[in-house]
Amino acid sequence: MPTLFSKIIAGDIPGRFVWSDDRCVAFLTIEPLTPGHVLVVPREEAPVWTDVEPALMAHLTGVAQTIGRAQRAEWESPFVGLLVAGFDVPHVHLHVWPTWTARDHDMRNAERDPSPQAMDEAAQRLRARLRDQGAGEAVPAD
Repeated sequence: MPTLFSKIIAGDIPGRFVWSDDRCVAFLTIEPLTPGHVLVVPREEAPVWTDVEPALMAHLTGVAQTIGRAQRAEWESPFVGLLVAGFDVPHVHLHVWPTWTARDHDMRNAERDPSPQAMDEAAQRLRARLRDQGAGEAVPAD
């Protein structure tokens, strides 16, 4: 049975995509810790990151780094958080988000009902920054 993320990747469930290539996608999480919080998700399903082929894991972290640089520049944050997860959805995903304090790393502080307008704006800002930084070939249209 496909995971929630596979359904988002297939377009069966809407997502605010900021990255798409032949190996992975990145889209905004519906419960962000800070504006611009994305999930980097491999197209192939794997419930545990240690089961992911090393070359794919390297690609995922490379994409996360590229997105993190764009987040840091766009939101002028001193740091960018990175968390490899799979608890809620059994499909490896890397959380990447701009951070200012240790509080920004506590998942209990995620915004549970962000406004659609704020989410759309964050996606547009991040896509534009990624294009400005030279990653346009992987950035979907707004």
